[in-house]
Amino acid sequence: MSRARRNINDRAAARPAGAAGLSTLADRIVACRRCNRLTSHCRDIGREKRAAYAADTYWARPVPGFGDPAARLVVVGLAPGAHGANRTGRVFTGDRSGEWLYRALHRAGFANQPTSTARDDGLVLDDAWVTVCVRCAPPDNKPTPVERDACLPFFADELALLDRARVLLCLGAFAWDGVLRTLATLDPERPRAPRPKFAHGAEATVGRYTLLGSYHPSQQNTFTGKLTEPMLDAVFARARILVGA
Repeated sequence: MSRARRNINDRAAARPAGAAGLSTLADRIVACRRCNRLTSHCRDIGREKRAAYAADTYWARPVPGFGDPAARLVVVGLAPGAHGANRTGRVFTGDRSGEWLYRALHRAGFANQPTSTARDDGLVLDDAWVTVCVRCAPPDNKPTPVERDACLPFFADELALLDRARVLLCLGAFAWDGVLRTLATLDPERPRAPRPKFAHGAEATVGRYTLLGSYHPSQQNTFTGKLTEPMLDAVFARARILVGA
């Protein structure tokens, strides 16, 4: 049996227990109504819709993470897109940011296909999990610090269930900050080292995790050329090296 096949089988063997816990967590996330502003905003978007999606039934609720429960790579974004994940119900699905992300995951060997359009589109992630710091689409894509802090415990619970995770790839400074805040709560006795700074291609070790930084694949970054596909591929190539074959 090849090494790659053994690794796949090993991860599959680890999957059922983690999957059960993550499924329960997903139910808790979807049922959350802690933040009135975000709850109302998601619901309002689902009623008003965008003209291109007028026939769609919007998810319009908090969005859980998605992927392989035995993942060693965890990709962390800011929040669901108003007409992306808030519409489709799957993180980074149905908008241009998701198109960039899942193409990169596919090129790096973490996804079975380069597209993510709906929850039933056949997309499967291998050794990767995709999530966000804030589970509801915020107005102007800007959650408040109070909303962020109310939501980060879900990410802490997620990391505890993703017990094989070793690399946390942060899409943007908000995700980088959210990950650092969460790791501080998970290990409060660990001596505080200087806080690593976010940058595209940044790399830092925090406890058992390696953090990688990437500019977020938002249109603001991709349309202006601040983030290119080769730049994103380079970060995923580094993640692939860090998690191993």
